[in-house]
Amino acid sequence: MRKNPVKLNNLITSMSCFSLILLSNNSELAAEFLPIKEKFPEKGNIFQKNDINKKSFSTKSDIHNSNSLLLANNGQQVEEESVLIAEIIIEGWEDHPEGRKLELAAYDSMSIKPGSIVNNQILKKDLNAIYASGWFSGVKIKSQDGPLGVRLIVSVVPNPILKKVELNPKNTVVPKIYIDNIFDNYYGTTLNLNELQERITLIKKWYEEKGYSLARINGPERFSDDGTIILNINEGIVSDIQLRFLGSDGEAFIDGEPRKGKTKDWVIKRELKTIPGSIFNRKILEADIKRLYRTSLFDDVKVSLGPDSLNPKKVIITLDLSEQRTGSLTGGLGYSNSSGIFATVGLQETNALGRAWSTSLNLNFGQYSNTYNFSLTDPWIKGDKHKTSFRTNVFLSRDYPQEFRTENNIIHGKIFAVNDKTASNSDTFSVAVLEKTGGGFAFSRPLNGGDPFKESKWRVLAGMNFKSVKMIDSGGNKKPYGDLTPTVGNVGEIICIGFSPKDGTCPAENILVSAISNASWNNLNNSINPTSGNKLTFGSEQFVSMGNNSPTFNRMRATYSFFLPAKFINLTKGCRSSEIVNEDCPQTIGFEFKAGSIIGELPPYEAFCMGGTSSVRGWGPCDLAVTKNFLEGTAEYRFPIWRMISGALFADAGSSLGSQATVPGKPGMLLKKQGSGFSLGGGVGVKTPIGPLRLDVASKDFGDDYRYTLGVGWKF
Repeated sequence: MRKNPVKLNNLITSMSCFSLILLSNNSELAAEFLPIKEKFPEKGNIFQKNDINKKSFSTKSDIHNSNSLLLANNGQQVEEESVLIAEIIIEGWEDHPEGRKLELAAYDSMSIKPGSIVNNQILKKDLNAIYASGWFSGVKIKSQDGPLGVRLIVSVVPNPILKKVELNPKNTVVPKIYIDNIFDNYYGTTLNLNELQERITLIKKWYEEKGYSLARINGPERFSDDGTIILNINEGIVSDIQLRFLGSDGEAFIDGEPRKGKTKDWVIKRELKTIPGSIFNRKILEADIKRLYRTSLFDDVKVSLGPDSLNPKKVIITLDLSEQRTGSLTGGLGYSNSSGIFATVGLQETNALGRAWSTSLNLNFGQYSNTYNFSLTDPWIKGDKHKTSFRTNVFLSRDYPQEFRTENNIIHGKIFAVNDKTASNSDTFSVAVLEKTGGGFAFSRPLNGGDPFKESKWRVLAGMNFKSVKMIDSGGNKKPYGDLTPTVGNVGEIICIGFSPKDGTCPAENILVSAISNASWNNLNNSINPTSGNKLTFGSEQFVSMGNNSPTFNRMRATYSFFLPAKFINLTKGCRSSEIVNEDCPQTIGFEFKAGSIIGELPPYEAFCMGGTSSVRGWGPCDLAVTKNFLEGTAEYRFPIWRMISGALFADAGSSLGSQATVPGKPGMLLKKQGSGFSLGGGVGVKTPIGPLRLDVASKDFGDDYRYTLGVGWKF
């Protein structure tokens, strides 16, 4: 029996030669926040882990490690020997509300059991295992001689009961209810550092999924008497956003000075939801960069992040911007149904004065019309949180109005300008021409509730138009009347081309002033090539009289379209996929319905036109009807054929609802326009950035008369 104390002394002496590593290797909290500090107790015979203050828990608590030596009876250090453990006693849990559970947790963490033969390495391993369980903030192991042999006494300091978790600072972006939901099942139970680490990992994951990629969580710093843990969160605050303009050589400096850009800084920064003082969010910044590209002001935008030298916890965002050329001079030749053969010259600038203003001067010289137009558009009025845009224009044009022309096989197929209602051989075959001079302005905004970065499906517009319209012939002579057969004369066929007041006169000039309003809902998945969603547009234009030659009437129009994904023709590899909706197979069936009505007395050139590429396609522009009321409908199936080539099958139908006779002068009936009809047809298109370049062929009713049209973009 006397050998046991000797063996115990040998064991303790050998064990004291080691500096015990008291932090668990698999405890992230302990590894990061509990640095080791050695301390030599007054009495030997102790293997000791963390001593904590009874009134607080600190993740930076000192760890007390016993390095004292026990000597044998002869005063000599003895060799390491193994001893037999007869009894194990766990103490320190008695006053804890969950003490019994903690006693079992400590015991289950140990590999040493009564009857085990142990040495200092085994004791060290078990010491770490108890601490690694996460239930204890301090562990000591000492030995005694007992009636049955060597007794191990394990003294533990249990973690307190967890009652509350708080974040520092309190105004973090993560919702408090989310934190409570994470810890709700752990409130009222003993704090376990391993479980705490798992909960912190969930909080980190939330930040990552929401795009807050710079967020860092430190803690806990203290566990107070009331059971509260405080986690310190550094969410990654943006200190500043710096702009650098790059030249064609990629350099941001010229002779040591920053390169100056054309675009004003506030034009760029208003597109950024990320601002100084906000929390860095990768997803928000990506959306900001996309908005910068959509302005069409930049060829390239590069982002770099760096710490703030004055506050390393904050980040500075640097944007390297390569501006693109925004001025252009264009010209060309073309053909359109309304203008015939035409030549065009255009001068455009999309970043006037560095304010992102778009200005354009367009000159068109056509077979049937000449137009000179200048416009200015501000896409976002400075300082307006509703993102209101402004557009204004002035114009001068001369054109042969489509309302007074037809492709029908009748005499001449057009109305000629004459002086009065008296037929004369001196009348010439000079077509009626409208000379228009005027301008207008409009404000438009999305209904975003004052948040310029909110995606809004609704958009509204309001503005005014002003124009003077003169009725002349091709030689520029004022002739307010029109006649289908000017030389032979039929008083019933002579009409007033412009507005005719109640006194029966026919002024050679009309003044038109109108207020316009429009609202639209856009829920399409793609604005250029939609395959699903819907769109609604309705508007009104109220004309007010400014004198005897100025009409008063209201024009209303509404359009509704919707698209259904389809998969009927599988000509391409993408269409042979099992997915019904596939970006590589943009198949869809689209429907469009349009209606319009005019209330009041109007000049005939302001009536609705039916027919053409945006109406019933079997007829030419305005060749189906000139009317005050109309209904139109279209069904169209679109499908890919091969690579950039697509096809379409469609059916159009429209009706003037018998209202051609209500238009002053009845030009539609005079020119024998049908008034209603339908078209069946198809087309092929080649994909371009602004929509498909299309060639369509459409029938008139079920006859053998077909019409071919070339255009850009889908009808709707």
